Amino acid sequence: MCTTIADRHEFQGSAKGPDGWFTADHLYVGYDHPVHFDAEHAVSFDIVAEADGTAHRVAVELDPEAARTLGERLLAIADAADDYERTTSLHASASTNPAAR
Repeated sequence: MCTTIADRHEFQGSAKGPDGWFTADHLYVGYDHPVHFDAEHAVSFDIVAEADGTAHRVAVELDPEAARTLGERLLAIADAADDYERTTSLHASASTNPAAR
């Protein structure tokens, strides 16, 4: 039975498919019957260029544990990126603003 668990999200980014890099603008995430993964259900996500008529697409199917690990790792990297940008921006402000020293 299909789960109908699905979500669509608009974003700005890029992805690499069989024809090379493309501008991606939508992310589809779901939990349902996989196409190529040997399991009853899988967490899947598709990175799509809808502006190109969805001709450009990268699809991934994962077991739920792998999806959780991926989510945790993505959040950890996003947090590290925020910390890096905050630190870089503070150093830049201090070096260009004598009052901040």
